[in-house]
Amino acid sequence: MKVNQISIDENNWSVGLDAINIRPSVILLFVSPEFPFRQEFLSKVNLCYPDAIIIGCSTAGEISDITVKDKTISLTAIQFEKTTLKLVSLDVKNSEACKNTGKEIGEMLYNKDLKHVLVLSDGLLQNDVDLVSGLKKTLNNVSATGGFAGDGTNFKKTFVIKNNEILDNTVLALGFYGDSIQVGYGSKGGWDSFGIERLVTKSHKNVLYELDGQPALELYKRLLGEDAKDLPGSGLLFPFKIRSGKNGVPVVRGISGINEEDQSLTFGSNIPQGAYLRLMKGNLDRLINGAEEAATDAVQGFTEASSLAILVSCVGRRLVLRQLVEEEVEVVKEVVGNETSITGFYSYGEIAPVDKATSTELHHQTMTVTTISEC
Repeated sequence: MKVNQISIDENNWSVGLDAINIRPSVILLFVSPEFPFRQEFLSKVNLCYPDAIIIGCSTAGEISDITVKDKTISLTAIQFEKTTLKLVSLDVKNSEACKNTGKEIGEMLYNKDLKHVLVLSDGLLQNDVDLVSGLKKTLNNVSATGGFAGDGTNFKKTFVIKNNEILDNTVLALGFYGDSIQVGYGSKGGWDSFGIERLVTKSHKNVLYELDGQPALELYKRLLGEDAKDLPGSGLLFPFKIRSGKNGVPVVRGISGINEEDQSLTFGSNIPQGAYLRLMKGNLDRLINGAEEAATDAVQGFTEASSLAILVSCVGRRLVLRQLVEEEVEVVKEVVGNETSITGFYSYGEIAPVDKATSTELHHQTMTVTTISEC
């Protein structure tokens, strides 16, 4: 397995591909929605490498080695020696179709040699948790990692890239097959819980109406204090930890919208009635430590340094860390080692198992690290 990595900007896009000195099997493109020449660059990549699978998405920030950038393309070319690849995609027509979409993608990819799946999705799906739930139904203990495309902090339009196409309302999945591929993963948050745990007393799908019998938005504003004036944007800084039932595995969920008229909060995934929610806030040291823990989990079992680490971190983390954002990438580099190339993006949601003993889940506000190598 060989890896070449380039950061493309608007000044070098027409000549940047000259730095690739391998025959790539797959090219990863994490693209700023503000990059002005993305269609022209994509056409050039397809022309130069017609046999490569090209997969990518829009971002809320591009990760290239230990840097976090905007208005660029993080390009990673990968040449596999023994691993077989398969790229599939499906349109998602509406939120009701998400679970079936995930299930169908799993069915399209699955066979006994499938070892891992990388998923990149339009970032504005109305029910992304159903997509992940559908994937789990057919992947039969095969790990899946990835994330949901970003659009900076605008939340207006995201896209994915499939070979020579830029698509919206689409889910992409890349399957890795064979005994030579080695994949590790880790996903951690680092947010601090505060306040009491509250019961969801009224909700419908991904809309939360009441907590402990009180209007959800009214209560949320009260808890946020001065930060409430910046909603819905400030909601990225104050996600919830959600637990379904007494023994449910806690996951983090961020809000994606508010409704003043009915005093509701909208999330990117279902909030079941009867679940328990607790508010969270960012702690700089703990967020950076969370990234380090995710990387540590991702390299467990590797006897040598991995060739590539794919990082998917939430836009909410970037907003909290601000000028310190590259520190969470740097601690990942310290763990995975200098021989490992790093690429990735800031996202609207992350996909990974909670740990090695659990199935793939949807996450918000985490750093997810996927390490890949061939043996």
